[in-house]
Amino acid sequence: MSTTLNRKQSPTITNPTEFEFNLPSITTVTCNNGLPIYTINTGTQNVISLELIFEAGSWFQNKPAVAMATAGLLKNGTANKTMAQISELVEFYGAGLKVSSGVDYATISLSCMSKHAHQMINLIFEIITESIFPEKELDIYKTNSIQRLKMSLKKCDFVANRKIDELLFGYQHPYGHYNDQPHIEAINSQDLKEHLQQWYRYNNCKIFLAGKYDESLLQLINDTFGNSEWNKASDIAITAKEVLPSAEKKSRVINDENSVQGAVRLASPFIERTHPDYTPMILLNTLFGGYFGSRLMSNIREDKGYTYGIYSYIYNNKHLGAMGISTEAGKDVCEATIDEVFKEMEILRTTLIDEEELQLVKNYILGGLVGDLDGPFHIIQRWKNIILNNFTIERFDNNIKIYKSATAEQLQELANKYYHPELFYNLVVR
Repeated sequence: MSTTLNRKQSPTITNPTEFEFNLPSITTVTCNNGLPIYTINTGTQNVISLELIFEAGSWFQNKPAVAMATAGLLKNGTANKTMAQISELVEFYGAGLKVSSGVDYATISLSCMSKHAHQMINLIFEIITESIFPEKELDIYKTNSIQRLKMSLKKCDFVANRKIDELLFGYQHPYGHYNDQPHIEAINSQDLKEHLQQWYRYNNCKIFLAGKYDESLLQLINDTFGNSEWNKASDIAITAKEVLPSAEKKSRVINDENSVQGAVRLASPFIERTHPDYTPMILLNTLFGGYFGSRLMSNIREDKGYTYGIYSYIYNNKHLGAMGISTEAGKDVCEATIDEVFKEMEILRTTLIDEEELQLVKNYILGGLVGDLDGPFHIIQRWKNIILNNFTIERFDNNIKIYKSATAEQLQELANKYYHPELFYNLVVR
C-alpha cells in the first residue's frame, strides 16, 4: 500500500551519532581454481559493477614504468582483436572498461548492463590472457607518456607531489620512486608480457561483483575465470623494500621562475592501519584539515587568504603509513603558510577541542558513512577496503564505535604523539 508524502511536515532530524550503522553482508563464492568472488546481489537497476584486483602495481615490477604501461596498454590489442575492435565492442554494449595501476594494486573495472555481462567478461578474460602489446601501440604510448610528462614537469604541484614522496620514502623505494623519460623509453613489449604473465594470474586475483543480476552470472564467471590456472607462473620472491628517507627535513625547489604560486607539501611517516591509533586519527585528521570546514581551511584560506584550499590526509598505502598536508599558495606566502600549519598543530597539542566542533566533525564523518551504505556499489567498496586489508566486519563496527565515542582528551593525546613540526618533511616548489 502506498503512502502520501506530507510536504508540509518537515522530516525528523536525527543526529548521525544516534544511528545504528550496519554494513550489509557479502557473499563469498570460491571458483573451482580457488579464485574468490565477493558479491552483493541487490539494487533496482539491471546493471553490474565488476572489479578484478591484482597485486600487480609498481611494487612488483622488475623495472621502472612497466606496471603502469602494462595497465595502460592492456586494452590495445590481443591475439584476436585490435585496439579498435576492443573499443568498438565496449562501446557497442554501452559498457565502461578501465584498467588502472597504482603502487600496490592493478585493477580492471567493468560497468555494464547485466544482460551484456557475458560479452564483457569474455573480453576481459581475453585481454588478460592473450594481450600481445603491439609494438606500434607501445610506441604511441611512449610518445604520449613522454609528452604528458614534459608538460606536467612544468607544473609545480606535479613536481611537489613526486618530490615529497621521494623525501619521505627514498627514491629507490616503490612509494618514493617516480618515472622519468629514460624509464619510459626503456620499456619494451616483452617487459609488459612478462609482467602480465607473472602478476595478472588466477591465484593473485580477487573479484568484486555488485549490482542486480541473475545467479547464472556467477556460474559464467566461474566458467570463464575459475576453470583453469590462467597465466600460471612460478612464484617470485619479493625482496624487502628498504626505506631511505632524506636526512634533510626542509627542501626548497625552484621549478618555474614565472609562476605566481608555489606548491607546499608536508609529510610525515605514520602508523599502519592495524595500529589502534589509526581510526581515531582519521577523526583528528578530518578536524585538522580533512574537510572544507577544517582548522587549516578556516585559518589559511578563510582568515589569511593564502590559498584557495588546503587539505591534510592519510596516505592510502598498504605497506607503509604516512600522512601529509597539501596546498598551493602565493609565492610570497608559502613560508607563512607552513608556519600557520605548525601553529594549528600546536593549538591541537595544547588546547582541548570544543565539544561543538568535535560533534560537527563526528556528524560529518558518520553522515558520509550513511551515503556509503546506500546501494550495492557503495557497499562493495566498503567491503573491498576491509578484504584487501585482511580485516573483518568487526573492523567496521569498531570504527563506528570509535567515531561516536572519541573524546577531546583522546584527540589531544594523539596530537601530542603525531603533530610535531620536527616529524614532518616540509617542501616548497616554486
